[in-house]
Amino acid sequence: MSLHQRTSARRRGPLSPECEKPLQPNAAGNDLESSLLQIFTDHHRTSLRLRETTEKAKKEAVRVADLLVDEVNGGVQESFVNEKRIEMEIRGLAASIVRFMKQSDQWLTATHSINTAIKVCLSLNYSLLFLNYRDFKFMIELWIKEFKYDFAIKEGEGPCPC
Repeated sequence: MSLHQRTSARRRGPLSPECEKPLQPNAAGNDLESSLLQIFTDHHRTSLRLRETTEKAKKEAVRVADLLVDEVNGGVQESFVNEKRIEMEIRGLAASIVRFMKQSDQWLTATHSINTAIKVCLSLNYSLLFLNYRDFKFMIELWIKEFKYDFAIKEGEGPCPC
């Protein structure tokens, strides 16, 4: 086999049938040439087996890497979904807090208004009581004066100098 034939056999790839069969030494053969040819053939077979083993290992590594990536991505995707769910709950809770704050402000305003109204009513009631008492006292004093005046006129004395 010439050098050209050997390089063309290498170019055909690891699965070509020509590469699989051992090279035959020529019948007139030189021992050195046949030994070198045998070494070359053994080396070629070994490299083919090594290449096939390497390819299988690469394929297995790629498969395992894909499985690992899928597993990690699944966890990341689940974390992402959980994060979105938590964000939605936070927004809902924030809206509830705002609503409760407004409602609390309304309750505080209402209780302040009721408190103010009660104070006004009590103050007005007290003022009316006080004014009524003063008015009542004033009316009694006027009535007494008039009564004395009327009594003095009837007795013939003249108006009361009270």
